[in-house]
Amino acid sequence: MIKISPTWTSEYPDAHAGVLVLKGVINPAHNADLDARKGELETRLRSRFAGFDRPALRQLPELRAYDAYYSRFKKTYHIQLQLESIVFKGKSIPAVAALVEAMFMAEMEDLLLTAGHDLDAVRLPLTLDASNGGEAYTLLRGEAQTLKTGDMYIRDGEGVISSILYGPDQRTQIRPETKNAVFTAYAPAGIPAQAVDTHLRHIRDNILVFAPEAVTELLEVFGGSG
Repeated sequence: MIKISPTWTSEYPDAHAGVLVLKGVINPAHNADLDARKGELETRLRSRFAGFDRPALRQLPELRAYDAYYSRFKKTYHIQLQLESIVFKGKSIPAVAALVEAMFMAEMEDLLLTAGHDLDAVRLPLTLDASNGGEAYTLLRGEAQTLKTGDMYIRDGEGVISSILYGPDQRTQIRPETKNAVFTAYAPAGIPAQAVDTHLRHIRDNILVFAPEAVTELLEVFGGSG
């Protein structure tokens, strides 16, 4: 299912990546039970971080780990910005099709970066790598993008399907008709393997709310030493 390149292992010896494959899913545009679960999560987040300000949020171990990674590229971790909008501004997790929303919810709960793909559009195996600065792909919104040197990314047999800095591709995006899905979580140094495993299980639990017949084909964490 996934290969680990020597370059990734060398550049990121303490990083992890998680892969979740679910078969037999559905992807409704709306699901009332998932909406209720999302509302409960938003309430928990506001309660958990009541009294926090932005500097305090940035000291969370997960956000510190991603901040260290993004700062190398002079960028800000967008999950942190989304968390701030929920906690400080009372905004909601974006309402999108159920498979993607289930992933977004787990990202907010665990603060771990994840990309979702239609498994049937992917040419296996996947390869986890670190960019040499020459790889390019088409982003979800249709723009061409060249990777920055050193950015973690995943490719399949046709090319890049996601990177940390720029997100998922257009070619393998989750669609309304998606029946089989793969979710990949990127975890830089400072995020333990157990946190990645828990995160993948949260994604699965969210999906089982509206797709109870879905079958877990793979749930595994790669890399690092624990």
